[in-house]
Amino acid sequence: TRCEYTYAILIIRLWLGLRAFFAGLEKFEKSGSYSFEAYYANMGRMASGITGASFLPLWATKLFAMSIGYILIVLGLTLLIGIKTRLTLLAHGLLYVALSFGLMVVQEGEGVAWLGMHVVLVVGGLLLVQHNRYALVRD
Repeated sequence: TRCEYTYAILIIRLWLGLRAFFAGLEKFEKSGSYSFEAYYANMGRMASGITGASFLPLWATKLFAMSIGYILIVLGLTLLIGIKTRLTLLAHGLLYVALSFGLMVVQEGEGVAWLGMHVVLVVGGLLLVQHNRYALVRD
């Protein structure tokens, strides 16, 4: 196996893992402080905003919004330390498709394109996962 493929999957894992972890963590922030109270307030506003600008019902946007921060943190950590990388990358990809859908329904083209970059990285990771040597729990 060529070592550059191993390095490539490691770099993708590190970038996507850190990105997901910090994206999840930032949802707990308000005015420089992190708390569960801030998380639920932030996610409540996000859910209401998406419902107000789209056809999606509040119960659906709230369900998604209230779980997204936790999901991002867990997926970020599992990708960083290398737990079932193939499955974790698949979950990342599906999450980014779901996030993209939410932005598509509110006609937020810039955000969709930005998330598209994440999807491309996930696809690259899935294509390279067979070279994933540095993992805690292998596929």
